[in-house]
Amino acid sequence: MGLKAFYSMMRLLSMKFRLIACVLAVASAFAQSTRVRTASDAPAVLSNAPASPNLLRDLNRSLEGVVSKVSPAVVQIVVAGYGPSEDHGHTNTARVVRQHAIGTGIIVDPDGYIMTNAHVVEGAQRIKVILPSPASDSPIELQPIHSGQILEAKLLGIHKQSDLALLKVDATHLPTAALRSDVRVRQGELVFAIGTPEGLRNTVTMGVVSSLARQLDPDKPMVYIQTDASLNPGNSGGPLVDIDGNVIGINTLMLSEGGGSEGLGFAIPAAIVNFDYQNLRKSGRVQRVALGLRTQNITPTLATGLGLARGWGAVISDMAVGGAAEAAGLQLNDIVLAIDGKQILGLPDVVMALYIHPPDRVLKMDVLRGETSMSFYVVVKVYHESIDALADIPGLQKRLVRKLNVFVADLDSNVKPLLQDTRSESGVLVVAQLSGSNSIDTGLETGDIIRAVDRTALQTTSQFETLVHNLSPGDPVVLQVERKGKLQYLAFEME
Repeated sequence: MGLKAFYSMMRLLSMKFRLIACVLAVASAFAQSTRVRTASDAPAVLSNAPASPNLLRDLNRSLEGVVSKVSPAVVQIVVAGYGPSEDHGHTNTARVVRQHAIGTGIIVDPDGYIMTNAHVVEGAQRIKVILPSPASDSPIELQPIHSGQILEAKLLGIHKQSDLALLKVDATHLPTAALRSDVRVRQGELVFAIGTPEGLRNTVTMGVVSSLARQLDPDKPMVYIQTDASLNPGNSGGPLVDIDGNVIGINTLMLSEGGGSEGLGFAIPAAIVNFDYQNLRKSGRVQRVALGLRTQNITPTLATGLGLARGWGAVISDMAVGGAAEAAGLQLNDIVLAIDGKQILGLPDVVMALYIHPPDRVLKMDVLRGETSMSFYVVVKVYHESIDALADIPGLQKRLVRKLNVFVADLDSNVKPLLQDTRSESGVLVVAQLSGSNSIDTGLETGDIIRAVDRTALQTTSQFETLVHNLSPGDPVVLQVERKGKLQYLAFEME
């Protein structure tokens, strides 16, 4: 038996054992309740005791009810567009290639607002949303008007740091799934993942919450719910649901060496999803707070060396000079007890609390300094995240100039403030280059501002496309470009 087949068999056995455990727990509870009866009642008890198949049917109906409650709001997302190329395993954001992607989304508002993963729609030129066809026990039962429809979707906003994106389709009265950020999630509880693994729509898998507040990278402000429910490519953007049908997270990634599910799946908690949804719907961007401090987990060794009052939790390990935290009176080695009234048990709790704090409200932080508990009120600042790639600029309208295999955008009032050291008042911005064997060696680079073609000054991308379209093979071309604040000419011949 191969290793992959062995793992698959073990996952199936694990799910069976969990199911049997649930049944045994119900049966045990029932048995305990019958022990308190007298011996004379025994025949009646035995005659009224439910048979084992009935327990299984009750459990089965409960599971079906959870799925039927959420699945109508789970959609398939089909994306056609351009994404960064892979060069020997390394992502090259400056060059893009034609790509297709399939993922999952959740309808969070009946007027057509859908949350999904940012990596599902990255580089999208066209996004389609396929609404699910609800299950029917009758072959002649009429289907709702929206079932099975394929709708064009518009990308309203994207936040790569959390890997979340908001889509909008032109439809109303759609079924929705509520993001229950107020529901307490517990380690070990049963959960279900609904999505489109490998393109198979409306697929349901079951597992448990393996861990809470899992922080995969200490330098990134993200925590996850870990689950062993099977996740595969295509599950991205789908819901993680508890046994009451509450959406407790959005499935986003898995740790796998072979590319398939290995029981290490991760979901973005509903609190973060809801926070990003509200921000993206309001402005197309996510605004988070900055305090000017850094925390880290306390270990027994660290506590002993610093003389801290306790050997667990989170301690302030760095502070920016003149930052909001310093101005509020916080100090190094303060142990964080609570933020906005929420208890802090470690670094992931700090990350979560700061992530979802509204930028227009004062933050309350309770700390332990020495053996004294103290409270501080911090006037937060808005954290402005750097744009990793020009294509990440919200609302950027890109135009592909095929003769030169470049994507360009207008240098307008929305784009120019986001660029550094720009001296050009007009021109077009090179957003990315399209990979291909027929690419002309223009010398252009991502981030260049094309100010003129030959002696014609540029104002818009449509003007640039027209000028290039009128060029013939062999024609000499001179582009005046601004690169990192300096002007230069690029000369080449059309092919």
